[in-house]
Amino acid sequence: MSIKVIVLAATLALAVADVRPSYNQQAYGKPEAYPDAPPKYDFNYAVKDDYSGNSYGHNEGRDGYNTQGSYNVLLPDGRVQTVTYRDDGNGLYADVTYQQGGYQRAYEQPRYEQPAYRA
Repeated sequence: MSIKVIVLAATLALAVADVRPSYNQQAYGKPEAYPDAPPKYDFNYAVKDDYSGNSYGHNEGRDGYNTQGSYNVLLPDGRVQTVTYRDDGNGLYADVTYQQGGYQRAYEQPRYEQPAYRA
């Protein structure tokens, strides 16, 4: 019986001694209110590297639901592909055109001999 009392007293002493500090819950502020304004932006970029032959660009403008722009890229066969697009909120309309270009590489393409196979 005395062992039961000792174990009970030790358990109570451990339970009382193990007091952990409690922290208050963090209070959050009001979320920021953003104006409900229609988007409006313009951007463009272009890359032209004569040595590697990289040539491409993109421009776009948006005012509300009216988005329009174009991008172009120099294809491996020397043609320039231009995509002109617009979106007025009712869907995307794109026009793709190709122009013949007179691009010549700044370096000569390497030539390799055909391997000889023996039976």
